[in-house]
Amino acid sequence: MTAPFHLQSGFSWPQGKRFAASLTFDVDAESGALAFDSTFHKRMSLMTHQHYGPTVAVPKLLALLAHHDIQATFYVPGYTADLYPDMVRSLVDAGHEIGHHGWMHEKTTALADAQEAEMLDRGLESLARVGVTPVGYRAPWWEYNYRTTELLLERGFRYDSSLLDGDVPYRFRSAQDAPGDLVEVPVDWAMDDWEQFAFYPEWTGSGVIESPTKALEMWSYEADVAAQAGNCWVLTNHPFISGRPSRLAALSELITHIKNLPGAWFATLEQIAEHTRTVVDEVRVHRRIPDPGPQPGQDPDGRPTSPVRDNL
Repeated sequence: MTAPFHLQSGFSWPQGKRFAASLTFDVDAESGALAFDSTFHKRMSLMTHQHYGPTVAVPKLLALLAHHDIQATFYVPGYTADLYPDMVRSLVDAGHEIGHHGWMHEKTTALADAQEAEMLDRGLESLARVGVTPVGYRAPWWEYNYRTTELLLERGFRYDSSLLDGDVPYRFRSAQDAPGDLVEVPVDWAMDDWEQFAFYPEWTGSGVIESPTKALEMWSYEADVAAQAGNCWVLTNHPFISGRPSRLAALSELITHIKNLPGAWFATLEQIAEHTRTVVDEVRVHRRIPDPGPQPGQDPDGRPTSPVRDNL
């Protein structure tokens, strides 16, 4: 079965492959919570909730990936690498890709230019201490700034995976006359375990923790359509979330399902990005939306002055 014409991507995958599938893991550990509120380091239960990822979940994930003979991409904040260097080395020893994910999982939209540059350098220094020189970047919270492209190119990065405007990878640069370009391997919130399972009081989540079978059904259907259309299927998981037993079992079922789809190419994002450079010549520039100025119901800085409500 093939997808309707309006879903076909037309992307050229390696010979004999119809679509790409990649498992990615953001190893935030304690950094995500501490970036939200640095006083959380005092909350022992919350810290153990995050500690579960690098200490309990990652070894199980490594065993799962070895069982299925798959290489994955792990995005590691510098702070995580500093706290758990042996964990990062275990990922490298198993042949997996390590990508840059900030230093303390910073909210990059709140940073000045120099602060974002410092964040990148600090993360690189932490990864270098465990023998890793990343070529891929994923912005914390998927918050990529217009200035980020030049900062990444200056530091030798080859690709990013933070933007949400594609079904297949593409090449882009910061301006028409800018030298160099990055490959973008797009992501999607529907393909992130955070939206299905993440919850901790006074920090994150709605309190509605979904069933693993619901996520399995949704992500399997996403893969089915990707296979039919020739798309790039990228799943974003967090070890402290999807390394829990029932979700790990569902992840194993998901991998089996995808491997049984005709023409599946399981690859790291580095492999997908390098392939993209060989088959894509066009280099895009993202259109910047002009500042519309404050609107009714907003303060002079454009922020809401009161909750929005219907006039019923």
